[in-house]
Amino acid sequence: MTHGNEAVVPVSSRSPGAQDAHPAQNDDARQTDPGRTGPTGPPIGFTAAAARRRRVRQRIWSVVPLATFVGMIAIWALIVDLFQVPSYLLPSPWAVFRQIVTDWPLLWQNAQITIAEVLFGFGISIVIAIPLGLLVARSLAARQIIYPPVMFIQLVPKVAVAPLFVVWLGLGFSSKLLLTILMTFFPLLVSSISGFSILDARLLYLTRSMGAGGWQTFRYLRFPAALPVIFSGLKTSATLAATAAIVAEFVGSNSGLGYVLLQATNTLDSTTVFAVLVLLTLLGVVLNYLVELIEFLLTPWQRAKVD
Repeated sequence: MTHGNEAVVPVSSRSPGAQDAHPAQNDDARQTDPGRTGPTGPPIGFTAAAARRRRVRQRIWSVVPLATFVGMIAIWALIVDLFQVPSYLLPSPWAVFRQIVTDWPLLWQNAQITIAEVLFGFGISIVIAIPLGLLVARSLAARQIIYPPVMFIQLVPKVAVAPLFVVWLGLGFSSKLLLTILMTFFPLLVSSISGFSILDARLLYLTRSMGAGGWQTFRYLRFPAALPVIFSGLKTSATLAATAAIVAEFVGSNSGLGYVLLQATNTLDSTTVFAVLVLLTLLGVVLNYLVELIEFLLTPWQRAKVD
């Protein structure tokens, strides 16, 4: 078919290679064009670079906490050297670290007692508070019968009743354990109740319509949904656990880091006081990171959100 002097070739009669006169050049263009996008994904040329930048940012942010800690120690040393602060008011960090090394056998012997109080008290709170939170969240009768007395116990100042624990249980391990349990129990209970109560009723209806039983609903829906809130309570309780153990040792004890701290305060030994504070801080940091590690392992969907 012709139109004037031009020959019009029908589309259907074109050869397969007519559209791309130079297929090799087109392939090279596709490979070298950094802005070319795939069918559904981001620009191909930028994907690897973006992933590298993301990894670099993650590595930088992972070093920030350690850098902050080092910066705090540097500021501490600078203040002591610059203003010539007496050691009985504020010892230098190097003196504190030397004291830790010198008195390490004594500090470690007492630290084991405090660590045992923290771990056992915190562990017993976990074993009791999380199942009780599920019961209160799922049962109206449990909410009306169990929750009010627990709230009343929480409102009682723990430090005020700590001497009674010493009278009832003595200066040994039991009185410190009880106070640690009481101070870590309630935040974990409240977070467990909130976690098990936040599930949308429409999701429950959907699982029932798909034939899921009660155990399957709990395992695959209710418990995973509650985990982020529960771990928030765990972090709060982990912070309070070390505080509770030290307060209990202040009230009455003959061992533990709190006992060493109290004795050093009475003799105005500020270096030993700061050495004990450093160890207690490390204990709290390790416990908190342990909780975060368990959360990291049990909630992979949270990692996907961060990534």
